[in-house]
Amino acid sequence: MQFKDIVGQRVLINRLTEVIDSGRVSHAQMLLGSMGYGTLAIAVAYVQYVMCEHRQHFDAGNELRADSCGECPNCKKIQSMMHPDVHFFFPTTTTGRVKKDPCASLFREEFHQFLLENKFYVTMNDWYLYSGAENKQGSYRVLDTDEMIHSMAMKSYEGGKKVYLLWIPELMGTKVSNELLKSLEEPYEDTLIMLVAETSDNLLSTVRSRVQTMRVPRITDVELPDEADGDYITACRIADSYQDFEEFKCKFVDWMRLLFKLNMEPLGKWVDAIASIGREKQKLFLKYTMDTVGRCLMQTTGAKPADLKTGDERFNTMFPQMITVRNVSNIYEALNEAYYSVERNANPKVLFMHLSFQLSKYIKNR
Repeated sequence: MQFKDIVGQRVLINRLTEVIDSGRVSHAQMLLGSMGYGTLAIAVAYVQYVMCEHRQHFDAGNELRADSCGECPNCKKIQSMMHPDVHFFFPTTTTGRVKKDPCASLFREEFHQFLLENKFYVTMNDWYLYSGAENKQGSYRVLDTDEMIHSMAMKSYEGGKKVYLLWIPELMGTKVSNELLKSLEEPYEDTLIMLVAETSDNLLSTVRSRVQTMRVPRITDVELPDEADGDYITACRIADSYQDFEEFKCKFVDWMRLLFKLNMEPLGKWVDAIASIGREKQKLFLKYTMDTVGRCLMQTTGAKPADLKTGDERFNTMFPQMITVRNVSNIYEALNEAYYSVERNANPKVLFMHLSFQLSKYIKNR
C-alpha cells in the first residue's frame, strides 16, 4: 500500500513522512479514527514507507511530499501481505471452520486476503461477514499475545525492523492488554507496534499512556457525498445503495414525527422495521441521521440552509428549528453511541427503542 493509493488525507500523510524521514519514529503508536477515513490503509502505507529501501521524494508542486517506491523487495512483500516481519493481529471468534480456541494465527491467511480484496478500507462487520462469524462478537485472545511476545523475542527474518499491527485493539480486554503492557513500555530493539483503533474509550489507560496517538480526521480534500461525512467506506455504500438511501429519508421523517407523539404502537412498528434491515444499513441510516442533524444546526445558527430534500416540504421547513446548540451535543452523543452499539451486535430492537426515547427528550428540550 503506497500513500498515493489512499483516498485524500494528504496533509496527514505529509506530516507522517516528515516524521519518519527525521528519524523520530516512536516504537509504539496508535492511529485513531474511523476505518472509512483510511486509518488502516494509512497504517499499512506508513509501515511500507518505514521499511522501503528507496523512498521517493517529490517537488513542492506535488500533493505528496514523499512515498514508498513500491518496487523494492520490502515494498513488494508488504503489498502482497507476504512480508515475514510484518505481523497482523485482529479480533476473532468461532466460526463454522474454527469451532474452538480462535486466534489470529488460525485466520491470518484469510484476513490477508480480506484486506487485499478490499484495499484496506474495511470495517469490523465486514470482517465478521467475510470470516463467517455471523452475529458473534470477536475479541483478542491470550493466544494472540503469547504469539506476539514470543515473536518479539526472536530475531527478524530479514535482519531489519519487526512490525506488529493490531487492528481494532479496543477489543483486547483487560487480561490481553495487561500482557502486552511490558512490550509497549520496554520494546525490543527495531520493533514497531502500531495500534489501529476507531475509539480509545475501551482501551486501558495504561495502554493509552504508552502509545503515541495520531488522530486520523475525516476526509476533506477529496469530494465525497455530504451524507458520507468524510467517510470513504460510507461514500461507497451510498453509491452502491442509492435506493436504500432514498428510503432512509422517508424513514427519518416518519421517525422524527413519531418522537413528538411517542405513540408506542406505531413507534414499535417503526423499530421492528429498522431492526430488520441489517447492521450495515442500520449504520448507514444512523450516519444519514447524524448528517441531517448537522445540516439542521447549520441552518439554526445561520451558517447555511439545511437543504434536507426529504420530499416533505413542510418537514424540511419546520424540523431544522428542533436542532439547537442547546440539544445538539446530546443528540450526537446518543447517535454515536448507537452507531458503535450496532457495530458490536447490540439487540437492534432494544437499541432503537432506547435511542428513540433519548432523542424524543432531547428534541423536545431545545
